Amino acid sequence: MTLSRLGGSLDNAFGAVALGVSIGSLFWGLLTGAALTALVAAYASTLVFIKIIGGLYLLWLGFRAFRSAACPRPIETRDHLGPQSAFPFFMRGLIAQMTNPKAALAWIALMSLGLQADPPWWVIAVIIAGTTFLSVVGHLLYALAFSTERIVLIYRRARRSIDLALGTFFCFAGIKLLTSRT
Repeated sequence: MTLSRLGGSLDNAFGAVALGVSIGSLFWGLLTGAALTALVAAYASTLVFIKIIGGLYLLWLGFRAFRSAACPRPIETRDHLGPQSAFPFFMRGLIAQMTNPKAALAWIALMSLGLQADPPWWVIAVIIAGTTFLSVVGHLLYALAFSTERIVLIYRRARRSIDLALGTFFCFAGIKLLTSRT
């Protein structure tokens, strides 16, 4: 995380990383939507298996969030004096997202929440478009907010509470997914 500003270059760097992550999320959404739709269309019973995997993954994320909340470790910050061009930062975000196995599992969990046995194409399109929009807005807001020292200090104080809230949400979603009938 960067705590200093160098003209507009760091803002561009943060924004470029955020856009790279968001585009990577869009790619994962498209891949997951196409693969799961084909899989469910061919074998309707696989949706149950996919929901179990997605639910267990959400419970695992909840466990990790609770474990993080229990740990009093401080977050580390550092100044980053990277290249002036936004493209290397965009690629860094894209590559990080595309090589992150948690991103694929998160998309499987997300799609399994929204898919039924024979989903129309527009349901998948709405899920992908909506989550991509939220990803772009969310990551750009994170980039903007966490480029300021004040937000980093606020987050340091609130991190454990945020982790508890995330753990609760992930566990709730995982249990809901595992206990859903469809």
